Amino acid sequence: MLSFLELAARPEFTVAAVDCRDDHRGWTAERPREDVRLVFVRRGGFRRRVRGVRADLDPTVGYLGLPGDEEYFAHPDGGDTCTSISLTPALWRTMAGDAPRLERSSLYVDGRLDLAHRRLLAATRAADTDHAATEGLIGLLATVVRQTVTTTIPDSDRAATGDRTLVARARRLIGDGHPATAGLIPLATLLGVSPYRLSRAFTRELGISLTRYRNRVRVAHALDRLEAGEPSLAALAADLRFADQAHLCRTIREHLGHTPTALRRLLA
Repeated sequence: MLSFLELAARPEFTVAAVDCRDDHRGWTAERPREDVRLVFVRRGGFRRRVRGVRADLDPTVGYLGLPGDEEYFAHPDGGDTCTSISLTPALWRTMAGDAPRLERSSLYVDGRLDLAHRRLLAATRAADTDHAATEGLIGLLATVVRQTVTTTIPDSDRAATGDRTLVARARRLIGDGHPATAGLIPLATLLGVSPYRLSRAFTRELGISLTRYRNRVRVAHALDRLEAGEPSLAALAADLRFADQAHLCRTIREHLGHTPTALRRLLA
């Protein structure tokens, strides 16, 4: 029995919680897929075989699956709970290069990769898939690429040259509320860089993530509206592209230490 719970989804990726309750020692073939997959085991374990190489997977070892892989799975221990991340090949190439060579398909989940995985899951609960979850995913992918790909993230993406100009352009777009700023990936596409380059540039130049910077700008706009007497938090959340009113309130309190209701009193 297999259950699948979607945690975050965009055209370029999907993050899902997968719960498998199975018990068989024999190998079962899976149909080759067209996406790139990252699978992290939360509880339990299972076995995977690809290109004749077997791996025993558990919370310390996950795997990277590529398009066209002929995969076989066995579940001798009765089941498992996993995080399954599906990526478009195009998004994978922005991180790994056009013709990446893999050292291995198994992933050793060290402390840093475990933390990146947990931070991604936390970001999916923040109701901000386009920025917080996407930026968490990009950070996780960077860690995976460094471990598995011999041709690592291109030097042009690692270099700080041009970061100041890139961040300035992104800040103007965010300040103007350009539609592409609704997500990290469309914003990077508009600016002609990879999502990884854009995310890293913000951290280098400003010391904060792009997600936090965008939220800071939105909080400032919310303050303007509250100060002007905005009566509807639901309308304010929709206009500023928050997921909902609760997301607006959490973000304002995180940045300012006050709820919108308290801010109304303070600004009156």
